[in-house]
Amino acid sequence: MPGSSPTTGEAAATVQPSERAAAEPSPAVREPSSRLVAQRGLFRGPDPVCPDDLYLQVEHGSAVRERQRLLVHAGSSVTTDTYFGRFPASYWQRWTVVDQVDVELTLTGSGRVSLVASDPAGETRVVAAQELTGLRSESVTLTVALDKFVDGGFLWVEITTGDDELDVERLRWTVAAPERLRQTSVVICTFNRADDCTKTLQSLGRDPESLAVLDAIYVVDQGTDTVSSRDAFPEIQRTLGNRLRYLQQPNLGGAGGFGRGMYEVTERGADGANVLLMDDDVLCEPEIAIRLSAFANRTTEPTLVGGQMLRLLHPTVLLAGAEYADFAQLTPGKVVRGALDDVDLLAEEVDDDGVPTGMVNRGDRRVDADYNAWWSCLIPAEVVAEIGLPLPLFFQWDDVEYGYRARHNGFATVTLPGAGLWHADFDWKDADKWNEYFAVRNALIVSTLHSETDPKQSARVLVARITRNLLSMEYGLAATLIKAVEDFLRGPEFLHDGGQAAAKEIRRMRAEYPDTVMHPAGDVPGLKSGSVSMVQAGPKPSKTRLVMLKRLIYLAMGRTVHQLGAVNRKDATWWHLSQFDTAIVTDGSQEGVRLRKRDREMTIKLAKDAARVVRRLMNELPRLRAEYRAAVPELVSRDNWRRLYDL
Repeated sequence: MPGSSPTTGEAAATVQPSERAAAEPSPAVREPSSRLVAQRGLFRGPDPVCPDDLYLQVEHGSAVRERQRLLVHAGSSVTTDTYFGRFPASYWQRWTVVDQVDVELTLTGSGRVSLVASDPAGETRVVAAQELTGLRSESVTLTVALDKFVDGGFLWVEITTGDDELDVERLRWTVAAPERLRQTSVVICTFNRADDCTKTLQSLGRDPESLAVLDAIYVVDQGTDTVSSRDAFPEIQRTLGNRLRYLQQPNLGGAGGFGRGMYEVTERGADGANVLLMDDDVLCEPEIAIRLSAFANRTTEPTLVGGQMLRLLHPTVLLAGAEYADFAQLTPGKVVRGALDDVDLLAEEVDDDGVPTGMVNRGDRRVDADYNAWWSCLIPAEVVAEIGLPLPLFFQWDDVEYGYRARHNGFATVTLPGAGLWHADFDWKDADKWNEYFAVRNALIVSTLHSETDPKQSARVLVARITRNLLSMEYGLAATLIKAVEDFLRGPEFLHDGGQAAAKEIRRMRAEYPDTVMHPAGDVPGLKSGSVSMVQAGPKPSKTRLVMLKRLIYLAMGRTVHQLGAVNRKDATWWHLSQFDTAIVTDGSQEGVRLRKRDREMTIKLAKDAARVVRRLMNELPRLRAEYRAAVPELVSRDNWRRLYDL
């Protein structure tokens, strides 16, 4: 097979909104064939950086792989018991009307093809198998009933050869098609990530089968460094044709960008296409469009179907199997109990005692999500028609709020295993940024809307965070959090402009704090880098409250342990940094360092400001809860977003 590599044991025209009617592509609802492709058999990723073993593993012998074709050499064994190779049988049985799945292969040669199943505990069984001899581009189908997978279990294919080789020319997992097949429209919201967005569009354009399930691809460009300015854009236009809808607008954050796409796609109401939201800073696996679209077309009732995030800088690591928000702690992205939690999909799993089990991290138990982040999430048109558009939160927590609003209106969210893409690692982004304002303000708003959290609990969480910031000499971050609470206390009217004024103001305010500025590691103002020694942290204290009290007392007395030192990212904890007068701290992005200097007067001022806003929060939260909840219908309405979009 030309362009293949042997492996051993390895694995359009730009359309403005006013032109919709003239350039409308294929209808959002089509008459399907008798079988619906639920997922394709893929043997390597869309990009050379994608690990092959996430698609297919060679257990012994050798094989030659292409994207959709596989040559298994004589005396070899391969398996699709991999992240992208497994079929999530449990999710299909629990959430869809499908009662059986076919594995359709086109084969040349001889060998044994087996269909293997797992149960919730990861135990395996062969559910179908065929011994094949002398085939010449012949079709083979293996069928299994989806009737023993409610609590968990997956399906995959294993191929073993003897004296002859076996050429897998095509592999598809298919299910019975619906009477009417609804297509999907992708919405990509981008802001000054033109190169990343260009690559995503190119990836979709290179995959005709993925394109076939798409009614349109909306790019909502809110930046000044635009996608349309790239040299590759004309070719993208030609490849995507009338599917491409390139829209430019002022920056309204993720909520406004994704919301614009949702607004455009659902102009036809519940009869429109499903909406597949996708971040701009991803390495796109085009297969995700096929898998999410097929699943959404077969659910028993309209369901949000989310993709999973693999770490872009650590491409074999899955961030989470399913997530929920902890409103009491004002924290999103908590991993559902029993779900895979930041694990290497090619490494051995360990038990609760840290002992390897001998099994690879797979996650055979079915787990249910409360929401799915918008790095990739399909929202049915019926859901948008019933519950409205996003809250104008600018960004942060907009996806959480929408998922919980859908849930409260009877629409579940399913995070579908094997439907994944690679997204920029979150822990390689520093927490001390302007967007932390939106993370805290919006956490308060969403918690107010979807929980009955005690105001005293919210106050305790905020006091603890701000105290840690002050001990760590993060004065700009402490001020950011205080400003977030102050603006939350202003009530829902503050959301009137979609967050544009808040984004501008928080950037201006943070510029007043030197500790928010990142410097090159070898060029810190006023210091010679060679004169600063690294000071490592000790172990985490067992009695954190007692240590925090001790550090606060020392701070009041002006006592510290270290006058000056460098601190790496891992050691940059409050219990360590609170011992310094001056610290050079590695930024979370690893692109530079922050200079933090102890300022007793600033600490006292910010502590007083924090005490003031927290007292107000405890007193006013019951009233604000009623105000925010009453404001939701108007805020998420098409009329409100039409005003914000100036349409």
